[in-house]
Amino acid sequence: MNLGLYAIWTAVWVTWNIFIICFYLEVGGLSKESELLTFNISRHQSWWSENGPGCVRKEAPMAGIKGLDSHSYISVIGCALEYRYIEVMHSSVQILVALVGFVYACYVISVFTEEEDSFDFIGGFDPFPLYHVNEKPTNLLFKQTYL
Repeated sequence: MNLGLYAIWTAVWVTWNIFIICFYLEVGGLSKESELLTFNISRHQSWWSENGPGCVRKEAPMAGIKGLDSHSYISVIGCALEYRYIEVMHSSVQILVALVGFVYACYVISVFTEEEDSFDFIGGFDPFPLYHVNEKPTNLLFKQTYL
């Protein structure tokens, strides 16, 4: 994958998670009561609002409707931590993972780039080639050396 494309994706991901943090902490006029995240299409809330640590959902059957979806929850009690703080922690972890991944990707790219720059193509750009060509005249190559 191209580092430029990964950098763009990381920037988008970090920006989205910063928005989520601001949304749930109600920073800058954002309200968690608005339907901004559902685009005014549904009434769904955060999954953590009903399923957080320690949360107990109280349900009551709806009158006149039978089947699997015939329950409507009335309240959620006993949550150890408010769902908006769980959402903020989750987004913070996502930002941390994205930034660590980006730094690691840059490191890996730099290691491979340095390896490619230092590779010796059988004496290609190296001023002291591994395979040294003997430049002596051929008649000197065949003379015997006497001690």
